[in-house]
Amino acid sequence: MSIRGLKKKQPKTFKVKIITVDAEMEFSCEMKWKGKDLFDLVCRALGLRETWFFGLQYTIKGMCTWLKMDKKVLDQEIPKEDPISFHFLAKFYPEKVEEELLQEITQHLFFLQVKKQILDEEIYCSPEATVLLASYAVQAKYGDYDPNFHEPGFLAHDELLPKRVLRQYQLTAEMWEEKITAWYAEHRGIARDEAEMNYLKIAQDLEMYGVNYFPIAQNKNHTDLLLGVDAKGIHIYSINNRFSPNKSFEWSAIRNISYSEKELTIKPLDKKAEVFKFFSSQLKVNKLILQLCIGNHDLFMRRRKVDSIEIQQMKAQAREEKARKKMENQRLAREKQLREEAERAKEELERRLFQLEDEARQANEALLRSQEAAELLAEKAQIAEEEAKLLAQNAAEAEQERQRLEITALKTKEEKRLMEQKMREAELIAVKLVKESDRRAKEAEHLKQDLHEAREAERKAKQKLLDITRLNYPHMVKYPQYSPTDTRDANFDKGSIKLDLKDIDLKRLSFEIERERLDYLEKSRKFEDRLKELKSEIHALKLEEKQSGLYF
Repeated sequence: MSIRGLKKKQPKTFKVKIITVDAEMEFSCEMKWKGKDLFDLVCRALGLRETWFFGLQYTIKGMCTWLKMDKKVLDQEIPKEDPISFHFLAKFYPEKVEEELLQEITQHLFFLQVKKQILDEEIYCSPEATVLLASYAVQAKYGDYDPNFHEPGFLAHDELLPKRVLRQYQLTAEMWEEKITAWYAEHRGIARDEAEMNYLKIAQDLEMYGVNYFPIAQNKNHTDLLLGVDAKGIHIYSINNRFSPNKSFEWSAIRNISYSEKELTIKPLDKKAEVFKFFSSQLKVNKLILQLCIGNHDLFMRRRKVDSIEIQQMKAQAREEKARKKMENQRLAREKQLREEAERAKEELERRLFQLEDEARQANEALLRSQEAAELLAEKAQIAEEEAKLLAQNAAEAEQERQRLEITALKTKEEKRLMEQKMREAELIAVKLVKESDRRAKEAEHLKQDLHEAREAERKAKQKLLDITRLNYPHMVKYPQYSPTDTRDANFDKGSIKLDLKDIDLKRLSFEIERERLDYLEKSRKFEDRLKELKSEIHALKLEEKQSGLYF
């Protein structure tokens, strides 16, 4: 026989990916495995013993379905993918979480799933309750609140509240964090498993907790109702109200549930009661509803029976574990208290040591400052002595300067008096010049008037002479030559001589007037120059007087 023939033939396998709420795992499964084989493998990997609450869910054609335990995995209508994905989720919910959830891993898985359902708004929760639940979730994740460690903004990356609540109230992220932290600080000393259990105890009282909803109709044509299946029974809701059922059937009051194609029938235990029939959208929905009803009903009946040996052992172990954890928590609390006291004592000693060191440092600094102050005072005394000498010298120089300034002031006063006298004289001269100017202007005006009158008389005389000449000597126009011996001509020449003399007097008078005007302008210019000189001297005296005032 060959060595190859001795080897055991390896079974064919396929890969699956198991997705929990907070992790992913991959397994190799044999082709012949049933759903229970894969489910047990996952439970062992998780260390889970309370397996009856959970199942493997997958989505096919847009519908969520649970893997059947008694049927081969590959024979079921599962997604054709590699690896095949399944979600490990709670399929059935306990009536009382504190009594039924025994293992810590079970509590943790329920906590994560219920928390996700609340955040995804699959379970409605009031804003006040969401803040309280968020505080327990923070306690479970971060432990006891420490203001030195949990600074503002430490919850910025955590999803703790549904988006509906965030939209409902116009609060900033910092305001929400402040509200959550106020509750979070009250949970000091609560362990992680206890915080998760408190979260679940609050969540189990919510109306939509643990309910699987399916759209149904009382006839084939309309879908106007919702059917809800939970741990307590079957409930009928209106399409717009998932909180308050219109009708409920407790598991203890149901005799039988059956379906035929799309029709599903609920028969009450009371034979006289009305049988409830409804229609679903497709046959797969009826199968899923029946599967959930059977599982919830089994658990309902199981809770009301005596616990099996396995459950009793698990409860005993859970009690022992809780007692052990309680003692451990008490021990840790005592150790923590002692450590905090020791840290406070250490901090007090360090504070006292730091205070003493600070006092010693301050004393040394005070000593150094005293020495520096003494040296500085000695230096200041020397400087003061030198300054005193310098001041005495400056005082002597100031006295000399004062005497000089007094003499200068006396001279300045005398010069000022002389200058004022000169100014008065200049003002008198100016007044005289103004009067003289006015007088000369008037004289010039009279002379101009006399000149005008003389010229006007001259013009009239010339005109008159011309007229006489034209009347008496008309032949002179045609014959301008005349005899010098003529008497009238002699008389005419005399008149002309008189006119020429008169013209000469007028010219001379005009010349004298022009000469006087030029003399007057020259005197005015000289007087203005003299006034400018006086103003300059007065300005210089004023500057000297101001400088003298500054010295005093």
